[in-house]
Amino acid sequence: MIAGRQEAARPAVGTGIVQVFGVAAAKAGWSEKQLRAAGRDFYAVHVHPASHAGYYPGSETLSMKLLADPASDRILGVQIVGRDGVDKRVDVVATAMQAGLPAAELAHLELAYAPQFGSAKDAVNILGSVAENTRTGTTPSLQWHELDDAVAAGATLIDVRSPAEFAAGAIPGARSIPLDELRERIDELPAGPLVVHCQVGLRGHVATRLLLQHGREVRNLDGGYRTWCDATGASR
Repeated sequence: MIAGRQEAARPAVGTGIVQVFGVAAAKAGWSEKQLRAAGRDFYAVHVHPASHAGYYPGSETLSMKLLADPASDRILGVQIVGRDGVDKRVDVVATAMQAGLPAAELAHLELAYAPQFGSAKDAVNILGSVAENTRTGTTPSLQWHELDDAVAAGATLIDVRSPAEFAAGAIPGARSIPLDELRERIDELPAGPLVVHCQVGLRGHVATRLLLQHGREVRNLDGGYRTWCDATGASR
């Protein structure tokens, strides 16, 4: 009886993909909306890696979202959007789901490499690394839809991108302190909790680790400015 309930709560992986005007969108497993409706616990990560090595012509940005169980780290769902390499990545993650691999193991998969097909650290590997850092608390994170409440509760938002990036568009209320200057300007940061962000999350991760080592309460905005723009409809 218990096993039956568990199977009912865990649907088939169910991979699907569509393409419109050159942009492919793929999904496997649960969506965040479905998980919330089912009352399931989960954690989410967003990454925006390149479809192949950036120095090789034709590289495109992928937008990837992974949903996993915080207790077991079982992969619950994935969504990927992009112009190149979407099919390969969703198939890899769907296979990992079917095999019961935890999300963190995606970081250690050995995938085919050549500059025109992928980076030495593939987009799927990056997804797994971010998942592991998020679940273990190595990089405490905050979702885009949690940002307003965090700021209202007293958190200060720090944009660690370059001044040029900040000038081109920023989250309202953010304070600009580029990552390269952060260590020397820590004394400028106000007391209380901090939320940091960069363009897609990597520099935010570095900033979060630096500030944690200085004893600050800090979280990285998951997926960075790009995820925030995509989710809120802001221009980027």
